[in-house]
Amino acid sequence: MKIKTLVASLIIACGAFTATAQEIAFGAQREGWMRKAEECKPQLKETIVKPKAIVRSVADEAAFQGWRMEQAEPIEALYSSSLKERNTVILDLGDHYTGYFTMKLNHTGMPADAPIRLRLTFGEVPAELNTPFDPYPGGLSRAWLQDEVVQVMRLPEEVKVQRRLACRYVKIEVLATSYFDFRIEDVTFRAITSAHGEAPALAEGTDPMIQKINEIGLKTLAECMQTVYEDGPKRDQRLWIGDLYLEALANAVSYKNHELTKRCLYLLAGMADEEGFLHATVYELPTPMPQINQHTMDYSLLYGVALLEYFKETGDRTTAEELWPVVKYQIDYARTYLKDNIYDVEKQPQYWLVFDWKDDLNRHTPIQGLMTFAIDKSYELATLLGREKEVADWPKLLKDMRKASREAFYDKKRGVMVSGPDSQVSYLSQVWMILSGTLSAKEGARALEYVLSDNSTCYPGSPYAYHYVIEAMMQCGMQERARELLLDYWGGMIKKGADTFWEVYDPNDDKKSPYQFFPINSYCHAWSCTPVYFIYKYPETFQR
Repeated sequence: MKIKTLVASLIIACGAFTATAQEIAFGAQREGWMRKAEECKPQLKETIVKPKAIVRSVADEAAFQGWRMEQAEPIEALYSSSLKERNTVILDLGDHYTGYFTMKLNHTGMPADAPIRLRLTFGEVPAELNTPFDPYPGGLSRAWLQDEVVQVMRLPEEVKVQRRLACRYVKIEVLATSYFDFRIEDVTFRAITSAHGEAPALAEGTDPMIQKINEIGLKTLAECMQTVYEDGPKRDQRLWIGDLYLEALANAVSYKNHELTKRCLYLLAGMADEEGFLHATVYELPTPMPQINQHTMDYSLLYGVALLEYFKETGDRTTAEELWPVVKYQIDYARTYLKDNIYDVEKQPQYWLVFDWKDDLNRHTPIQGLMTFAIDKSYELATLLGREKEVADWPKLLKDMRKASREAFYDKKRGVMVSGPDSQVSYLSQVWMILSGTLSAKEGARALEYVLSDNSTCYPGSPYAYHYVIEAMMQCGMQERARELLLDYWGGMIKKGADTFWEVYDPNDDKKSPYQFFPINSYCHAWSCTPVYFIYKYPETFQR
């Protein structure tokens, strides 16, 4: 699609049915932004992977989600035996990959006198192959689950699964056949990523578990680096602002593929709504489009932080200058939700807030802190660009918001921030008040020690939230606590068999799912890759 046609379609998609490009926010610039995004589109690198072994599923209460795999036969046995007689076989690729599956079938004597019907199921973790998908109880589309029924009309035949997959295990089941016999002649998985180059080596003597965490973090990041920063290569396969920010941080200290960050920043800006408010997520295919009305204030505010970090890392002033108006609008719009310098959560029922996969988290104090943090970082960007006169009232606003936060949310007796009508104490309330500069390092350390020692505290439920916990710990001088948490949380996933890091991980509930069905969870997810960022950024803490 040509750029002008794309811009016109964006105007329609954003709800401005009668508007011209000049009448919507940034209308005159969007064509150029989308062109630059396309120019930054990376080439995908392909790697051919062959399955390593035939494995069997073993029910094990001690294993993650109750299942593990054990080797059954060498892979050579697959190609020399009848698939019809086996009926069911599970192949192990040896590691997690994102890409495309191909299988060659042939008869072993008598020609095929009828079609073959097969079911292929692709699993990131063992339990995906051992939990019935139907009747489907989940809250997201059943179609995200990676199973395919294929008809092979004649032999020999090469079966190609058209959809892109993310998996380690492949289960092949024979559903229907006839008199003839047949076998698999070859299996290939074409793995893809846009990540190129090599991350720096860690210091000699780095803790082996931290080395493993870094290795798996890099693999997680690479699989989510496609032609945009994806949130998850199995599901949802799209660009989200929150994932972009964390992926870009990890990429900046490892692969340094900055053009991908630039592409994503331009795509998001080019698909803002007609008033300039960013959509939290956008689709890349078949042509770039926003997910209409998918707005999350915390993600929109983080866009400016992501642009700041990109500018500091690359020195690309042109991109920062061009996208500065987008950053400013997010702050200006968020300010309309302030009442006496406190974020009015009652005003925004149409916009949900992310922060964590945690239904019981009260988000009032976290959004107050995140907004303060975002204004502070966006003002830093303004000063670097020489634009501080445009936002001359922001320093006073920051001072007023911090003061109001302490008056409204700070429990001086316990030394913690509380949130909501029930004065909830949560990790994230402390974290965002630390990152925003509302709590001093000393006060922040006290607050974090309180929540770490109080079992009634609302604790995080995802790697995304734990990233910010570690960030806050580092800011408060709690380096050893941060190291322990990284080893315990991400190391805990490794001990439970993780090949890539997961979207959701609660050490107290292996089957936790925001979608009411754990197989639909993403087990390779962008926002979980950030140990890479900490390990490289703070070598004195993590590379020993």
